[in-house]
Formats: sequence, C-alpha cells, structure tokens
Amino acid sequence: MTQDAVAADHTAVRVALWRALHVRADPAPHVLEDEIGLWLAEPGEGWRDRPDMDVDATRRTRASIVARTRFVEDLVVERGVEQYVVLGAGLDTFAQRRPEAAAERALRVFEVDRPGPQAWKRRRLEQLGFGVPDWLRLVPVDFEGDWWGRLAEAGFDPVRPAVVASTGVTMYLTREANAATFRLVAGLAAGSVFVTTFLRPPEDVEAEQRPQLEAAVAGARAAGTPFLSFFRPAEILALARASGFREVRHVPVEELDRRYFAGRTDGVRPSRGEELLVAAG
Repeated sequence: MTQDAVAADHTAVRVALWRALHVRADPAPHVLEDEIGLWLAEPGEGWRDRPDMDVDATRRTRASIVARTRFVEDLVVERGVEQYVVLGAGLDTFAQRRPEAAAERALRVFEVDRPGPQAWKRRRLEQLGFGVPDWLRLVPVDFEGDWWGRLAEAGFDPVRPAVVASTGVTMYLTREANAATFRLVAGLAAGSVFVTTFLRPPEDVEAEQRPQLEAAVAGARAAGTPFLSFFRPAEILALARASGFREVRHVPVEELDRRYFAGRTDGVRPSRGEELLVAAG
C-alpha cells in the first residue's frame, strides 16, 4: 500500500492547521471557525510547535487561507446553486460545518481529489462520526486523466448551475493545464461560477512575505510538487477570457481586507501573494 493510500496530503494538512490556528491564536472575531480539519488531521499535541505554525511568521498566510475559504463559501450561499464542486478538496470541511446549506437548498457537494488522500479522509470522517451523507460525493480522480467524466459519473449535472472552486491548485499546474480546466468549467450551464486562487510572482509580494513564499517554492520543489505557474492579475484574466469566460473579475487582497478584516489592529490581514479570480461563462 502506498503512502498516498494511508495519509492525507501534507499541503492539505498544513492548510487545515492554519485554519485551526486562526481560531486558537488570533483574537475574535474570526473570519472562519474551523477546527474540524485539525480533528481530521490529528497531528499530535505538539502541532503548534512546528516551524510552519509559527504564530507571528504565518499571520498573513493563515489570514489569506481563511479569507479565501470564507469568500468561496459566501459565494456558494449567495448564488443559491444546488451544486458545489471543490477541486483538489484536501481537508475541506464545508460539508461538516455547513450541513444546513445542504438541507435548505438541496445542495450537493462534490469533493474532487486524488484517490489515496480521499480514501484516508473518508475513513477519518467515519471514525469521527461525521460519515459521508448522500449529498456529499467524494470523487476520486486522476487529474491527468478524465476527471471530468468521473465527476459526471458521481452525479454532477453539467446543465444545472454550479459553483466550482479551485483554491491552492493553479500553482501546481502548467498554464496549459490551467487553461484546460478553465475551458471545461466555462462550458457549464448559465448561472455557473468559477472561483480560483492564483499566486502572484514573488516580486509582487510584500517584502516581509517574500522569504516565506520563497521557502514555500523551495519546499514544493524538494517535495517533488514544484510550483509551475504564477500569474499577475492581467495574465489570469486574459487566460480566463481566452478560455471562454465572458465575465471575469479579479478579487484583490484589498477587497478581502475590507470585507473580512476591517477594523483589526493585530496585523491579521491577508497577503497579496495569493488573490482570487471569479469567472462566469
């Protein structure tokens, strides 16, 4: 049995721990309250002593993580769609934290991820008593293969509106692979929305954040999952338009700051290193 079959992805765990660290280390009000990912990961009592959990060094990084999650989830609720697709779902916990959303609007959630980590997550959900309700579809895929077909087999209806989210994924794909995903989603039913994060080049990032981003780049390369794509806003907007989206919008860090961090004086605010694109066909 491979390691992928018995463990969560390291990046997914780190993101889940940052969401929990926001609750445990940052003062209220919290942008997102999510400790379920921490329970799933079960990192051990010393998890806050990890170098990548340093409260001061990761303040803006974890702010970016919770801001992007909150933005996507707000969009799902605001749009009132009945299908929500999470590409590269990792330890996403929307389904566990927001079951009322499924009940109120017959929402079906599709978590798309690699087979090994997803099988591990399924076991953890069952062990913790959450289970996998019928409206939550865990879709194991090979992202190099026909993952779109696997999504349809799991019950996704391409002629009904959906919100499709891809956070923390674009940097691992080539521009051609990103464009292929954009083209697929651009062809969905009217009323569908695609929301994705993208990394700006290191030279665009705040000076105090560059060492952390550069360390992340080096770490990803050493782990065999190098960052392949950085985008400036104009570049990813152009890619989205060329892929078939008619309406595209860049969500800059300043908008996230105003929306979720207004009035804070503790330095908890997102970095411009990662921003958002919202697109509709």
